[in-house]
Amino acid sequence: LTKTLSVDDAVQIALVNNPGLQATYYELGVAEADLVQAGRLPNPRLASLRTTRGGEVSKIEQSIGFEVIGMLTMPLRQRIEARRFEAVQREVARNALAVASQTEKAYYGAVASVQTVKYLEQVKASAEASAELARRMAAAGNFSKLAQMREHLFYAETVAQLARAQQGAVAERERLARLMGVSGEASAFALPERLPELPAARPPARDFETEAMQARLDIQASRRETQALADSLGLTKATRFINALQVGRARTREGEDPYAYGYEIALEIPLFDWGSARVARAESMYMQSVQRLTDTALAARSEVREAYTFFATAYDTARHYRDEIVPLRKKISDENLLRYNGMLISVFELLADAREQVNAVNAYLDALRDYWVADAELRAALT
Repeated sequence: LTKTLSVDDAVQIALVNNPGLQATYYELGVAEADLVQAGRLPNPRLASLRTTRGGEVSKIEQSIGFEVIGMLTMPLRQRIEARRFEAVQREVARNALAVASQTEKAYYGAVASVQTVKYLEQVKASAEASAELARRMAAAGNFSKLAQMREHLFYAETVAQLARAQQGAVAERERLARLMGVSGEASAFALPERLPELPAARPPARDFETEAMQARLDIQASRRETQALADSLGLTKATRFINALQVGRARTREGEDPYAYGYEIALEIPLFDWGSARVARAESMYMQSVQRLTDTALAARSEVREAYTFFATAYDTARHYRDEIVPLRKKISDENLLRYNGMLISVFELLADAREQVNAVNAYLDALRDYWVADAELRAALT
């Protein structure tokens, strides 16, 4: 933050300092805890029975048991939680990339607003000089009242445009500061005065849809979730009848007799619940995940197509302003300057032409900003 901030600097600061993103990082800890828990043996069950008759102990039973089904299905549950953990990893990474993309767009918006403010400050100074010249000439009787009011109106409109641009610059800067998670003295970072130049040629089109299907983290996370639910469905079907089987060591004693040792088996009898509802629920959750995966893939393809169209159009528009409109406006301005030097036009006609050039430059700055925003959105749509 002690130097002029670049777009890469802004993104790196946001990735390590954005409080909302830091909160999502802790989701990894939650998912990892579930994965560790799935790899641990179930706790043993200790049972004790003691009966008395006439104040004397008549019978004592003690047993310790282990849940067999839990131990047998532990490897499968571990695989399920491992896939869920991978899905959470991809979801957290997707959130990180989303913050990075938002920071990029906010950065270009902030830099564009700085450039616009500086340009409008120059225009305001010129308009103020023009309005003052018109006032003096009108006072001397060499200029009409109507023409003077037009010059003053241009100055007043320029002051209003500058005020809006300054307010927009503050809003863009604060948006960038929020994404980077900075405040106080740290929010007084320095931004470059100009946007990066437009590339010499537009990047060629690729098979963006296929690339997105392979690289997008939301699709990978959704695919992992679907696989995990498929495994969970298989586990539910395998244990639909027997989901509580315990085997353990037991001992019993009646009266003063010595302990008798043996084994205890506890088995849930599927008399009322045959597990069909649990299987139906698992099947519905799996099909729901399948449909969500399909919806995510369709949305991703559409987003990539839209993002590339926006990117290509933004580049062509910015290049058209850079190579056609702005140079042509400058040539017209140069020609009018020659005519003014030859006393063929007045200074106010020269200034009127400069106003048209202001609109062209502002439009080019907007188009250049839109291109860099579109570039960030296209890269975000691919990941």
